[in-house]
Amino acid sequence: MTRIKGETIKLISFASTGDKDPFGKEIKTEVPTSVDNVLIAPVSADDIVNNLELYGKKAVYVLAIPKRDENHWEDCVVEFWGERFKVFGKPLKGMDALIPLDWNKKVMVERYE
Repeated sequence: MTRIKGETIKLISFASTGDKDPFGKEIKTEVPTSVDNVLIAPVSADDIVNNLELYGKKAVYVLAIPKRDENHWEDCVVEFWGERFKVFGKPLKGMDALIPLDWNKKVMVERYE
């Protein structure tokens, strides 16, 4: 029997350095974190249309996050397969006891350049 195994991705959050640029905006630095066992799937055509209407963003992939993950996923950047993507919207989470596999949360990502 084949066991489903996800990819290791890099989750990049932003932390304030305490400094400000000449325009008064806080300078932030990237804080990368590796997250193991993340499933990556292309979004359906319906999800693309729905996200364009709701958020004005074109979803490219949906990521399934492992149950025990405690990272903050809102407004972060993720990196996998040599490309960067931006997480948008709120993560959707299911109840652990009712989901039989290792993943209980999902997030949508758009291409980030």
